[in-house]
Amino acid sequence: MTTTSQELLLSRIRDVQDYPQPGVVFKDITPLLADPKAFTVLTDALTELCVRHGATKVVGLEARGFILGAPVAVRAGLGFIPVRKAGKLPGATLSQAYELEYGTAEIEIHAEDLNEGDRVMVIDDVLATGGTAEAAVELIRRGGAEVAGIAVLMELAFLAGRARLEPALRGAPLESLLTL
Repeated sequence: MTTTSQELLLSRIRDVQDYPQPGVVFKDITPLLADPKAFTVLTDALTELCVRHGATKVVGLEARGFILGAPVAVRAGLGFIPVRKAGKLPGATLSQAYELEYGTAEIEIHAEDLNEGDRVMVIDDVLATGGTAEAAVELIRRGGAEVAGIAVLMELAFLAGRARLEPALRGAPLESLLTL
């Protein structure tokens, strides 16, 4: 990704002070999504990562990972699999609990959407502490597929999510288009 492309993406991410709670600076990507040029640059960059790492499917993490991952899957000619919060998917699911900085959460996936031999790229908007991404990696492996990597729009480096994820990735790449 070029410096110009990175600057375009960064210029379309808005900081929202004290959201969702005091002291937090929320990174709002809705201005980026509303700009067709910036959204195309982002989609193209994530698609290139899927192709480069040999992905056969894309997993999008609820909720902004759906917005980013679905067009990437279409552009790359790959299937798209949503990873949802617990209780949001009908039928049989695999679930994985994980630790948050303020408690625990749980995500689910339809295991039937994964096949042995699939190489799955996990896509999300932000890597913060890494808990959700780590849980998704475990779900993908429990579903019988291989992790092709994780690709995020931005990594909040000061939260050390990369260090948490590296052991779980077992050598699969973690690609951040922007590091903040």
